[in-house]
Amino acid sequence: MGITTTIESFFKKVLPSPFVITVLLTLLTIFIAFFFTEAPTKKNHFLTILSYWESGIWNNNLLVFAYQMMLILVLGHILVLSKPLDALIMKLISGVTNTGNAFLLVSVATLLVSFFNWGLGLIFVAILARKVAGSAQLRGFKINCLLVGASGYVGLMIWHGGISGSVPLKVAERVHLASLMSVVSTPELIAQVPDSIAFDQTVSSSFNLMLFSILLILIPAVLYFIGKRVGVTPANLSVYKNPIQTTQNASGTEKLDTSNILGIGFGTLVLAAFFYQYFNAIGSLAITPNLLNFFVLGLALVLHKNFASFLSAHFESIKGASGILIQFPLYFGIMGIMKKSGRVVQISDFFVSIATTRTLPILTSFSAGLANIFVPSDGGQSAIQGPIVIESALKLGVPLPKMILALSYGDQITNMLQPFWALPLLGITPLKAREILPYILVLMLVGVFVFVTGLLLF
Repeated sequence: MGITTTIESFFKKVLPSPFVITVLLTLLTIFIAFFFTEAPTKKNHFLTILSYWESGIWNNNLLVFAYQMMLILVLGHILVLSKPLDALIMKLISGVTNTGNAFLLVSVATLLVSFFNWGLGLIFVAILARKVAGSAQLRGFKINCLLVGASGYVGLMIWHGGISGSVPLKVAERVHLASLMSVVSTPELIAQVPDSIAFDQTVSSSFNLMLFSILLILIPAVLYFIGKRVGVTPANLSVYKNPIQTTQNASGTEKLDTSNILGIGFGTLVLAAFFYQYFNAIGSLAITPNLLNFFVLGLALVLHKNFASFLSAHFESIKGASGILIQFPLYFGIMGIMKKSGRVVQISDFFVSIATTRTLPILTSFSAGLANIFVPSDGGQSAIQGPIVIESALKLGVPLPKMILALSYGDQITNMLQPFWALPLLGITPLKAREILPYILVLMLVGVFVFVTGLLLF
């Protein structure tokens, strides 16, 4: 796999850290807006652009979105660190006896769990992959640990078309689409924007579920095929220990932290409120970030049993959300410049001029994939590209649900090129990005074929 080594070396040389990429994109957007947009009358053009940037950073709706995405990651991580899920992982790996079923278990698990919750999938399968490799080492059979690691990352190739996908979640919220377009489009186009796009038109549509089912079969098959043709890798891993710590011999008010009755009782209260509040929404598949996060919060409290365990998992999990916390507002600033300077309309007009009803979803998907390499953050990217996609679709008459999925597919597939979200996996296993890249590139090509074919034929 010499070509994958060359690609990995190229990206290592030319791609700076994600935060530096965000800063460079901000500066580039300011430069483009200054030199390629019309200056306002009687105002300093540069200072006006900076005001666009500042207002975008503190956009209330987008800040709510950022916090929702942080909670998806953090709560998913907290959930997987609970003892019941740890026991489930041990139960799953007990059946691993050779390389073939190791790849099968890890890849199928990451696809299924990530479809439900990408934050949960990231951590659950990272721990699963580490324990599979460790179990093989202890039980005396050899496997390719690099391929097992790659198997644990394929969930990031399907997550955006899943239940926790940020774009499908947000467009299912009432008036989100209209608020997203309010500063960009004309009143005539905004009038064409639906109040919301429900899950049965995107994530749970027969089209999306069919593509997911194909990948659920195809990805493990490809991994098994690769595994038959590559050698094993030596492993020298220490036994993975759950990092959760609870207070021993609690006294006084500390007993409240370690009380299972209080912890489970409060978690049950959260779940009761969840089912009362969202029962009808679940029945109509009107899944939103708040619905998903509220359920995972209640479930995590119940499974951890007490607040000491829950908070210990929280302190461990919050580290993984640091990138979202600091980078998302900068992406929102870019969006503020793009919207208020009129660049969104100009770019959408360009897509309309070169695309047809048939090719617009493909162009959207490829452009989303390209953007994801440089903006490895679905929320930041969708905030910038979303208005372009919506306006182009309205002008050409392409169904919005299909365009939402095209954007999601493009964003998720190039996670295989820019494994920004693989940091939890790499930290837990522990592997290096360049070691798993040759394998995930092959899987990315499989995904590209499935998604492009689906968008063309259906």
